[in-house]
Amino acid sequence: MRLMFVARHSLTIALSLIFLAPIAFLALTSFMSSDQTLTSELWPRSWHPSNYATVFDKAPLLRYLLNTFAYAALATLFMLIASVPAAYGLAKLRWRGRTATMLLIICMMMLPPQVSTVPLYLFWANAGLTGSLWPLILPMLAGDAFSIFLLRQFLVTIPDEYLDAARVDGSGEWGTLWRIVIPMARPGIAAAAMFQFFYAWNDYYGPLLYTSENQSNWTVSLGIASFKYAHHVEWELVSAATMITMAPVIVLFFFAQKAFVQGVTLTGIKG
Repeated sequence: MRLMFVARHSLTIALSLIFLAPIAFLALTSFMSSDQTLTSELWPRSWHPSNYATVFDKAPLLRYLLNTFAYAALATLFMLIASVPAAYGLAKLRWRGRTATMLLIICMMMLPPQVSTVPLYLFWANAGLTGSLWPLILPMLAGDAFSIFLLRQFLVTIPDEYLDAARVDGSGEWGTLWRIVIPMARPGIAAAAMFQFFYAWNDYYGPLLYTSENQSNWTVSLGIASFKYAHHVEWELVSAATMITMAPVIVLFFFAQKAFVQGVTLTGIKG
């Protein structure tokens, strides 16, 4: 029976092992000594869980984690505040220019962020906000092109009959959005929120651009990159810091994976 199960799922098992192998290597390296990390050995000769405590002594990792969480949480919240109504307007309201606006959003998704880096940096520098994470958080109040597209694709799967019934009962568009659409769109909203949260959590380019000269506002991505010392890179500490950084998003995905998968799956049912 077990052999039949392995035979039927051999490709899935092989792909799982390929994806899990780097994480296992990273976890084992985080328990090695400094000398062993420079060898080709994969299993620790002796276990050094103290590496995880040393990480917090070598760098203010807790502050980096708090900065990263604040950045990811606020950016996600602001994105939802702006993107959900925008997606609702594109999916369920009839107005002139709706198709052109949708095409413009798709074009914005294709625009490389480096194209707008210089004018945006000058704008935030003139506003006196460089050195902080606000230049990465505040733009989310204008929405995010990918999130609007993802949410719009999910909202079109909601039957119009529910919305029409709410309107007949006297509900306005904002009331319909809040009481009918948002509860029914929770999987799609969860998927968009997780995409944005994971992006912000792992973002390196943005914090490097705006906070590189102000270490007190660094995120974990910059903090891990700074784990270099005079003689060599202490890979056991880099690995330990990486495992600590990965833990929150893994736990988040573990608890929200059902809503995430459902939201992504239903997104492409109806165009």
